[in-house]
Amino acid sequence: MDVSFRPVTADDFGLIGRWLAQPHVARWWAHEWSPEAVERDFGPTLRGEEPAEDLVADLGDRPIGLCQRSFWHAYPEEVEEFAPYLDVPRDAMTIDYLIGDPDDVGHGLGTALVRALAADTFAAHPDCGVILVPVLTGNPASWRALEKAGFHFVGEALAAPDNPIDPPDHRVYRLDRPASTHPERSRT
Repeated sequence: MDVSFRPVTADDFGLIGRWLAQPHVARWWAHEWSPEAVERDFGPTLRGEEPAEDLVADLGDRPIGLCQRSFWHAYPEEVEEFAPYLDVPRDAMTIDYLIGDPDDVGHGLGTALVRALAADTFAAHPDCGVILVPVLTGNPASWRALEKAGFHFVGEALAAPDNPIDPPDHRVYRLDRPASTHPERSRT
């Protein structure tokens, strides 16, 4: 599956709102989906006021999901929250993702999206050496997609969940930059 990514634009806000309203997304993302809330939550990144990226995942010319990525150390409070449980290297990034349409769930698109997002992250950010992703223990579909995409379980952590109904239990996954894509190694 050929999944590609493009930056979220204001024209995508309506689609994002519809995706966030889907029960399979709302369960884990716990975002409001009104036009005002979507602009409030995604507008700052669009305007460059947040040190993160919001991306639409496309399968061919059809949008299938929403992704986010950022360097961990751009958010010191999150590094501090996870520091008792794992080392967060200075070159570590994290990703988040969703498949928007319920008809697209359960067909391997999540794994394809995560695999493509990891490759795109390493390509777009040569200073990223590792991707660390905390996932709620109660969301096995998400952590299985990471495993199938090549991420490795590295430990457990307690951290505030996005949805207040969830316990703080997280599984943390790691994917190191492949040696063949390391900027210093590929020059030789």
